[in-house]
Amino acid sequence: MERSDHITSILRTLPDNPGVYQYFDSEGKIIYVGKAKNLKKRVSSYFNKEQHENGKTQVLVRKIVDIKYIIVDTEIDALLLENNLIKKYQPRYNVMLKDDKTYPWICIKNERFPRVFQTRNLVKDGSVYFGPYASVKVMYTVLDLIKQLYPLRNCNFNLSDDNIKAGKFKVCLEYHIGNCKAPCIGKESEEEYNRKISDIKDIVKGNINTVARHLKELLQQHVEKLEFEKAQIIKEKIDQLEKFQSKSTVVNPSINNVDVFSIVTDEKYGYVNFFKVVNGSIIQAHTIELKKKLDESPEELLTLAIAELRERFSSDAKEIIIPFEIELEFPGITLTIPQRGDKKHLLELSERNVDYYRREKIKQESLVDPERHTNRILEQMKKDLRLSELPRHIECFDNSNFQGDYPVAAMTVFKDAKPSKKDYRHFNIKTVEGPNDFASMEEIIYRRYKRVLDEKLEMPQLIVIDGGKGQLSSALESLDKLGLRGKVGIIGIAKKLEEIYFPGDSIPIYLDKRSESLKIIQQIRDEAHRFGITHHRSKRDKGTLKTELTTIKGISSITAQKLLSHFKSVKKVKEATEKELIEFIGLSKAKLIIDHYSSK
Repeated sequence: MERSDHITSILRTLPDNPGVYQYFDSEGKIIYVGKAKNLKKRVSSYFNKEQHENGKTQVLVRKIVDIKYIIVDTEIDALLLENNLIKKYQPRYNVMLKDDKTYPWICIKNERFPRVFQTRNLVKDGSVYFGPYASVKVMYTVLDLIKQLYPLRNCNFNLSDDNIKAGKFKVCLEYHIGNCKAPCIGKESEEEYNRKISDIKDIVKGNINTVARHLKELLQQHVEKLEFEKAQIIKEKIDQLEKFQSKSTVVNPSINNVDVFSIVTDEKYGYVNFFKVVNGSIIQAHTIELKKKLDESPEELLTLAIAELRERFSSDAKEIIIPFEIELEFPGITLTIPQRGDKKHLLELSERNVDYYRREKIKQESLVDPERHTNRILEQMKKDLRLSELPRHIECFDNSNFQGDYPVAAMTVFKDAKPSKKDYRHFNIKTVEGPNDFASMEEIIYRRYKRVLDEKLEMPQLIVIDGGKGQLSSALESLDKLGLRGKVGIIGIAKKLEEIYFPGDSIPIYLDKRSESLKIIQQIRDEAHRFGITHHRSKRDKGTLKTELTTIKGISSITAQKLLSHFKSVKKVKEATEKELIEFIGLSKAKLIIDHYSSK
């Protein structure tokens, strides 16, 4: 790829250190920010290729007129700096975090007799903040628990020792209804109040067991002193705490201070779910959406999301549970890919959450903007099935026969990922004798597309063959005869393992079972099977009736149909006893059938 002398000189002097690089366009605007373990190797790789696989990367490189870089000590430092620069400059070709909400925090105010309240504004005054809470409901649940367990003040008076001693304050309604113990007039000491604040910090951190242990010790002390009323109040607090904990514990409580991440991706987006787990309880959960710009891999998206979410939620967890390996190493942090047990259950729960989030987004999109929803599905199919254009028109073929007799075939049609039933067609096999699925497939593909060419009908972008390599090869024989090979996409799908076969490739691919591409292929295949079976049964029944029972003089088609419905087959009608036939159709008709078959 051609490059300017200026770019060439920069590439020659790039260091081998970890760092962050920034690409600028002709207007001096940052168009891309990236991180690198080795700046020289990473940046040079953009310019050493004649052709990039991704078209957007090709366009990006053509627009680069200047490069700047920042050297850092470690790769993790590069990741964090990259994340901050992306958020600050929002470059055109970087992954876009689609998350512009301001989430609330629980604040423990930096003051004498601290207040505890929710806020969306972080003030750097020494106050302690916990969060952010992606679910406001969860945050209010925590605040309600704190209020039930520990009466605190909510006034904003300056409760200095001098002001309290000077008697500047009077008790308010909150004191009289039991929501505050009136530290403003000295009824509660600073030491007692701060013990409550210490417990509250443990609760919002998720350390429920520590608080429960402390309360149980107090309960025992009151019982020993025969202070039963006070003991009852403490017992009620323990019950409330255990009730709260029972709703949030999902795994073994020994799993302490762990972050869990999972990801699903499609053609344009990545979705990453985050759990913060303390003492076996999920105390925070959040999902973010990342819009791809340069066909970023799941590993790249997950790495970026980990840096973003750990920074956003101020996580200090020393263990991170992830679904697959990533290249980046986090100093002092263990990366775990669980295979079984409680940690595996946590990861699976996170995966269910992120998959649910994605499906809900897709559902909303299909309701609000159905055209965009359809285009997204077709784009994914184009990528998954290696097509040159969007498969807006798909035709699927399936064969049906009964022990070699009455061979038929069916064609179903999907347009814009939806059934187009008016275009469905049945085929009676004309040139093939006996049970030969391959020859039958060859015949119907030739007949269908010979007619499409002769009558100048619309050609599909994708042909789906219900079957594996054999049926696909037979279909290709007909496309070769018609000069259509390579001009229309074609695949085979084998039922047993849902293997997808491509022309000239003996090894199938397996699409993700949750893939929308696979679901569309399965749907059109199942439609072809259903449509073909219906036609086949009709033809078989007519053929069976005509050639067997209705040839018997005196037996009408109605009687023949009744016999088949009751005995299930002509063979069983033949084998039926005289008594069975008489009981079902009467003596005269039974005698006609018995005489007919006994004479053969």
